[in-house]
Amino acid sequence: MNSERLQLDSAIAIIGMAGRFPDAEDLQAFWRNLEQGVESLADFSDAELLAAGVPAALLQNPNFVKRGSLLKGADLFDASFFGFNPREAEILDPQQRIFLECAWEAIEDAGYGGEIRPAAIGVYAGTSMNSYAMTSLFSNPEILQSAGFYQVMIAADKDFLATRVSYKLNLKGPSITIQTACSTSLVAVQMASQALLTRQCDMALAGGVSVTFPQGSGYLYSEGMIFSPDGHCRPFDEQGRGIRGGSGAGIVVLKRFEDALRDGDHIHAVILGAAVNNDGSAKMGYSAPSVEGQSAVISAAIRMSGIDPATVGFVEAHGTGTPIGDPIEIAGLEQAFRAYTNKKRFCAIGALKGNIGHLDAAAGVAGLIKTVLTLRHKRIPPTLNFSNANPAIDFENSPFYVNEKLSDWPSDGSPRRAAVSSFGIGGTNAHVVLEEAPAPESSKVAWPAQLLVLSARTRTALDAMTARMAQHLETTPSISLADACFTLQVGRTRFPHRRMLVCSSKEEAIKGLRGEGGQNYVTSFEELATRPVTFMFSGQGSQYARMGRGLYETQPVFRRHMDFCADFVREDLGFDLRAVLAATGADSQILNETRIAQVALFAIEYSLAQMWISFGVQADSMIGHSIGEYVAACLAGVFSVEDALRRAG
Repeated sequence: MNSERLQLDSAIAIIGMAGRFPDAEDLQAFWRNLEQGVESLADFSDAELLAAGVPAALLQNPNFVKRGSLLKGADLFDASFFGFNPREAEILDPQQRIFLECAWEAIEDAGYGGEIRPAAIGVYAGTSMNSYAMTSLFSNPEILQSAGFYQVMIAADKDFLATRVSYKLNLKGPSITIQTACSTSLVAVQMASQALLTRQCDMALAGGVSVTFPQGSGYLYSEGMIFSPDGHCRPFDEQGRGIRGGSGAGIVVLKRFEDALRDGDHIHAVILGAAVNNDGSAKMGYSAPSVEGQSAVISAAIRMSGIDPATVGFVEAHGTGTPIGDPIEIAGLEQAFRAYTNKKRFCAIGALKGNIGHLDAAAGVAGLIKTVLTLRHKRIPPTLNFSNANPAIDFENSPFYVNEKLSDWPSDGSPRRAAVSSFGIGGTNAHVVLEEAPAPESSKVAWPAQLLVLSARTRTALDAMTARMAQHLETTPSISLADACFTLQVGRTRFPHRRMLVCSSKEEAIKGLRGEGGQNYVTSFEELATRPVTFMFSGQGSQYARMGRGLYETQPVFRRHMDFCADFVREDLGFDLRAVLAATGADSQILNETRIAQVALFAIEYSLAQMWISFGVQADSMIGHSIGEYVAACLAGVFSVEDALRRAG
């Protein structure tokens, strides 16, 4: 099977990610928790449970589990940032608030938060049931009356998740809310991938969100149901008795792989194949899983990817930690893999639910993000709460083993590959096959110094951004300063509170952002406005030795036009103008001769103007003195550069 061809024909690049999970406000904290094997499980006191609205009588029930996962800041929202008035923000489902904020962060992570972006950006996403409306809105007649039923419906209903993001972020591709229960967000990834491959959009956001309100309210365990009796989820373990609910949100930004390569995007990982199906009726019940259904969707994704499953080193499983669900999942995986290989115990398996619980509509994308980070860091996180395998699973003779501790993931010279499964109640299954990102090409840095710019809507936000930028540069050794500065300039929205710093190295940038070492930033407040630009060209007397030398050495556009001018006048002058401009001391005195000075000034000023034009700076007007008038006239189209050079000499 030729995966190299498929990578160009049907591969999808993940170029941006954002997420919020228990004990992790960003993906850096999320990965740190995964590496360290953190189980995000909180114990709730009776006082906290009563404050959350749990009836006092229920607290005495021995089957009531006083544990759960909390999503910090789920009640917070920067309404004005997204143009919501206070009443709109109050009735809007907090899940949609969180998802909107993550969408903004994901687009910025992809480097497309500025004005330059694909015309058609799609949104494919889903959310869990709106428990906030049931517990806080529908029981408050004053809110319902003042806001009106229609506005409450638009703010509360699942249908408006994707289109609200498209509206607020001005995205013009397909905008579709998807609901397939637990598999929702991985189905969204598959559907977004198909939309990209069929050219319905050129970039897409895909993901999901799930937050249950009120948070910190525990749950009632019932024998034989899916929830764990003690709050711990134990994937694949003999003591596994089910899941616990969790809260979180995740979004990935997708683009056709060949387009991402062409555009120089930062690629986190590559989707080689993604498939979706349904179990149908051949199973024990509506909510039961199916070996055949899961095996079929895994096989379909493998066929699409064109790879040999023997090259897959890690699978992020659905992993509910139930006595029946886990054996069925491993049987489905094994059936799909065994069609290609008889190798044993070569593929690590893990499940995020042991860390953060079951995120329902966001579970699939959370597992995908974990897997992308695993590929990127080349380390496989531990699967929590695993001691002894479920007796119905024969791991010894299967392709899989449970990864119990943080493990390095060495390469045999081939790309690392992984897969993610997500299965929904009702039987809609999704499976994605991934490959690690290709090594990025080195940036060609032309400037000896870089301009680092930041902007925010408030001074407080700008200060926080400055600190985060310094930390990011410090903790990301592989980052290119030139690339970071470029993305900050063209891949971010411009806001009125602005800060800039000129720096030649990452170390200098970090010190400058922190106000250390005498190198500091410049801060200003600038309302967004389009201001006219005037090019001003000086006349004779402004020349000096080695003028333009730094630009000639570092700027290709400046050098190209300077070379043209120097070559054009070389025969008339009898020498190379470039040599004169590079001279020092007595050798540079020839610049004081009028005919030399005028040609040199024209060449320098014309080349400098062409360089600014190549950067996108267009002059609304031009003015010049003496030989500078010729430069302005030439750029205005009054006569050609050749005619101008003849007149200058």
